[in-house]
Amino acid sequence: MRIGLVAPPWIPVPPPAYGGTEAVVDILARGLSAAGHEVLLAAAFGSTCPVAKIPGPAPADGSRIGFGVDELRHAAFAFAAMADMDIIHDHTLAGPLYRHRPGNMPMVATAHLPFSEENHDIYQAMSADTAIVAISHHQAQSSSRIAVRRVIHHGIDTSSIPVGAGDGGYASFLGRMDPGKGLPEAIEAARLAGVPLRIGAKMYSAEEQDYYSDVIAPMLGPGVEYLGELNATEKYSLLGRSVALLNPIQWSEPFGMAMIEALATGTPVVATHRGSAPEIVSEGATGYLGTTPLELADALIAAATLDRGACRDAAETYFSAERMVAEHLALYEELLSGQQPS
Repeated sequence: MRIGLVAPPWIPVPPPAYGGTEAVVDILARGLSAAGHEVLLAAAFGSTCPVAKIPGPAPADGSRIGFGVDELRHAAFAFAAMADMDIIHDHTLAGPLYRHRPGNMPMVATAHLPFSEENHDIYQAMSADTAIVAISHHQAQSSSRIAVRRVIHHGIDTSSIPVGAGDGGYASFLGRMDPGKGLPEAIEAARLAGVPLRIGAKMYSAEEQDYYSDVIAPMLGPGVEYLGELNATEKYSLLGRSVALLNPIQWSEPFGMAMIEALATGTPVVATHRGSAPEIVSEGATGYLGTTPLELADALIAAATLDRGACRDAAETYFSAERMVAEHLALYEELLSGQQPS
């Protein structure tokens, strides 16, 4: 099968640090190639994913992340180079609406964004001639007017992730400087539990920097340390040595890569009962869900006693790259054969 993959135009694949969508595209591209399929990737300048890549336009400025004009320019280059593919799988928002895509070639689009009021009409229009993949059941069920063809949870290559001993004596937070990620709530919960907190977070947009200066910096101090944005080695060391990942998201996040990365290192997850978290965390086995900082604090203390082997097993069983690749291949084959949704 000849498969064209379109990643967003701002961050390389794989990402050097923060970049959930780009990490997923990298894992999918490698898995499809390893399964014997021909993969052609359109991604940001500097991408090193070991599959065939098309020479794209000049790299988009990272400070412009989310600009539709960058995605449309990227789509124009990508689709022109993918005319001989059997199927195209687009991971951008604007690309699937580009009207000059190749003929009647089947198109798949993964919805990495929520079906919010802002994005709803875009995804609804897209679903008229594109197979929409939701990344959690919660996301798929958040709108009855968007035709979702499949729900496919993200997966990771657990073979490349070391299992940690959880011997650092601290809790960890991983994400970006954004109110929706719940960092103030994580800090409060850690302090209530009497557990040190170490923070790895992306911070380079003006909004993120302002949020850090105005809200987060005043909360730092004894027991709460901001480490900056981490590369993969630093990230897995942080997660693997922590007693638990604190992930008190404050919005209905469609999926949480940090949670399955933590599980892969053997680290339990303590999260709020929002978005995809109940689909990722098996309460009492791989972590706990709570609502208030006090509930999260109690959960953090309890999580330190959970079996880290069970966390790793959950990542290998339910969130593996192999499972994710197999489910995408089944969808591609269904579309190419003209089958109705299974």
